Amino acid sequence: MKIGVISDTHGIVSAWNKAIEIFGEADLILHAGDVLYHPPRIPPIDGYDIPGLVERLNSCPMPLVIARGNCDPEVYSELLEIPALSPYAFLQFQNLRILVHHGHAMSIDSLAKTAGKYEASIIVTGHTHLPAIDNVNGLIHINPGSPAHPKFELDGRLVPTVGLIEDDRISIVELETGREVIAYPIPSTD
Repeated sequence: MKIGVISDTHGIVSAWNKAIEIFGEADLILHAGDVLYHPPRIPPIDGYDIPGLVERLNSCPMPLVIARGNCDPEVYSELLEIPALSPYAFLQFQNLRILVHHGHAMSIDSLAKTAGKYEASIIVTGHTHLPAIDNVNGLIHINPGSPAHPKFELDGRLVPTVGLIEDDRISIVELETGREVIAYPIPSTD
């Protein structure tokens, strides 16, 4: 099992392309929102290309699940062939039950309560552009950071990141190198 986890691409095609390289032949990709539009307080950066990213998302060779973020207007549903109308995505993949939400409208404790109602074991959020893997009330919370507008610093430099959920671990990896920067074991469900 391999699930790619991404958030806050904000219309940057090169960020998506590098993420796809890291995800390799993932079984599934989860996107926690802020897909196409740049952050409202930040001008577009080099590589900002909504039509280009739309084309890549629509032709993604792996199943793609998207939860709508605070920078994802409903009008984008006219462009994307993947539904991104709901602020939540809930899915079961093999033995994992996963709740995906952008993370802007609810506290992590509120999300954990909602996830508990669905017996989820993993919560995926984005929004902060800061990668994290935490245990929240017995649930694993992963925020993959941002591959396009990172706020995560490592060795004095901003590092774009994405996440991976694999058979026995969850990790955050650098977009440029694929190097793992945070890892967390997935408890056995046997």
